[in-house]
Amino acid sequence: MPANHTKALVGLLIILVAAATPMAMAKKSDRNQPMDVSAGKQEGSLDDSTPTVLSGGVVIDQGTLHAEAVRAEIRARGGDIAQVVLTGSPATLSQQMDDGSRMNAVASKIDYNVTTDTVVFTGKVNIKQPRGTLSGERVVYNMTTGQVTSGGEGNGRVNMRIMPRNAAPAEKNKASGEAETD
Repeated sequence: MPANHTKALVGLLIILVAAATPMAMAKKSDRNQPMDVSAGKQEGSLDDSTPTVLSGGVVIDQGTLHAEAVRAEIRARGGDIAQVVLTGSPATLSQQMDDGSRMNAVASKIDYNVTTDTVVFTGKVNIKQPRGTLSGERVVYNMTTGQVTSGGEGNGRVNMRIMPRNAAPAEKNKASGEAETD
């Protein structure tokens, strides 16, 4: 391979690695807010012995985090919520990031491990925010580090659109799924 092609591939690889995590950091203060839950039905206990299963139009709010699902399963450990698994057609999650931007995600299943601050999105995943979009069959997002892992090893292809930092506001709104305003 010619030297120019090698340099171009290395340069492209560096850009892709740097941009492969277009997700901003989730709003840290949300984790210290109370979690409000609304559902048509609740089954289970509110202790560590069994999960609480919610159904019938589940809505969860915690600070700027807003989630909606057909069904939610909440597990507690030591009296605190340890895991929330949302399923739906699709389940949705929206949260303000520390930088003030908004992240919107849809997936068949959203598994939020509160203990490890990790969210696993599976099934027709589509994540949008001003810096770009990410879609595929499985996306793992570490809310503490901002690390994103998606696709590969039987999880299908990943598709990304990465907006330049200086993109016009209308283009950023289009990437994040927000409506344009005049």
